[in-house]
Amino acid sequence: MQLKKISRDLLILMLGSFLFALAVNVFIIPNELGEGGVTGVTIILYYLFQWSPGLMNLIINALLLLFGYRFLDRQLIVYTIIAVLFNSLFLHLTRDWSIASNEIIVNAIFGGVLTGIGIGIIIQVGGSTAGTTILARIANKYLDWNISYALLFFDLIVVFASYFIIGAERLMLTIIMLYVATKVMDFIIEGLNPKKAVTIISNYQDQIAERVTLEMDRGVTVLQGKGYYSKEAKEVLYIVITKQELPSLKKIVKATDADAFLTIHDVRDVFGEGFMKLSK
Repeated sequence: MQLKKISRDLLILMLGSFLFALAVNVFIIPNELGEGGVTGVTIILYYLFQWSPGLMNLIINALLLLFGYRFLDRQLIVYTIIAVLFNSLFLHLTRDWSIASNEIIVNAIFGGVLTGIGIGIIIQVGGSTAGTTILARIANKYLDWNISYALLFFDLIVVFASYFIIGAERLMLTIIMLYVATKVMDFIIEGLNPKKAVTIISNYQDQIAERVTLEMDRGVTVLQGKGYYSKEAKEVLYIVITKQELPSLKKIVKATDADAFLTIHDVRDVFGEGFMKLSK
């Protein structure tokens, strides 16, 4: 089973590296767009000196890995090294690939989609493409930042530096591409079914909890609370549901107590009965 998982992870790392390299060589460089992180630096060096992005990607990431290995676990380091090697290889092998499209906005969007999918599936199996992804992983581990948006933050630093090479219009298109990549990456990492956490304060909490349990087949947690002004004790309902179930819950609450107080929060990861198993 362990060997099967490792083999599957290697295939995914290879696929993610290939898609990322494809985005760079087919959509980004031919349209003189920028990129974030180490790839953005290698693209700038290519525009200035025609240095191979694949070779520079390997050299710069090797240096960053020497710095980042202390902050990352062993599997992440191994998978990152594999992803960097594959990415550098595919950047070299696909350097002459092209596509017949002169619509730069379309190329920017598709470049973002491929970048997001490529990096997303690499991160999902526990790897990274090194570079600013290492910084994003460190920010996630120690500051609890969302990986996708931490990556966008660090990438934008490099992107804005490329303004002096690619100009204002290409810079704006690059930012659009990175935003698309971030949303796609977030979609890949977080999954197809985002969750919502709902807290409900009502005078009819028992009726609401019973209907949620019977009609939606969802568990309800009862928390003890107290109003600061009224000093009145209150039972607060806490429910985690899928985004698609939210309208049904609102309908139940409205029909039971139109004056109920609701707060709805986005939930990034949910583990336990009725959701994903906690495997890590």
